[in-house]
Amino acid sequence: MNSVTAHDNAWIRTSPLFALMTEWGYSLTLVRGSTPREVLDAMGAEPCGTGEGVAGLIDANQAHESDDHWDESYVAGAAGVRGERGDWTLVLGFDWGLGLSEACAEGLSRGGRVVAHSKNGGKPIDLFHWFEDGELRTTFESPRWREGSTPDDLIPLLRDVGLPLSLEGEYDDSAPDVDRKAAVLALAERLTGVRVTESLLAEASYELGLVPDEFTQSKCFDAAKPQQPR
Repeated sequence: MNSVTAHDNAWIRTSPLFALMTEWGYSLTLVRGSTPREVLDAMGAEPCGTGEGVAGLIDANQAHESDDHWDESYVAGAAGVRGERGDWTLVLGFDWGLGLSEACAEGLSRGGRVVAHSKNGGKPIDLFHWFEDGELRTTFESPRWREGSTPDDLIPLLRDVGLPLSLEGEYDDSAPDVDRKAAVLALAERLTGVRVTESLLAEASYELGLVPDEFTQSKCFDAAKPQQPR
């Protein structure tokens, strides 16, 4: 059983790459049951080649921004990774924390699972989402205020990765303080089996897609896909 905790992700506080992600605003999404191309298609992304490592993704995104685009379009990178129960797609976007819309993530999670976390850069807004079989199961900014169809299902895992919650999911002021972003990465790994590291993000071969303004956030279409046996 995966026993990763917040302490296993201490690397994020010494990583220049993760510092850049949090400064610019990012979203990191893990999708089971869809290929990188299928995920980018669901996001309405126009194919724009490949990027070797995160440097290739950053270069493509900066080249797009240098074209004087004054909207919320951005270049996303999708790469295949191994995780729990087979292959997953990791999607990284320097997108100010926009991420996939709820409708888009619901569609991609049908017959599978979607787990995402983000930071909007500048303002301290950190979000976490877990979708399963077309349903938003749990979402939160602070783990003590959870929403979704099953907001309390993750309480044991939230506690296990180090977040200061009681057995009932309330804030536990007697628990030791913990790096909450590191704990969220541990929670995502518990749900996906994908260990996200600096080297994984830096060295992955990304399929690139330009996500247009009309497909960001609530405008993203519902990416329904056929049910697949699991």
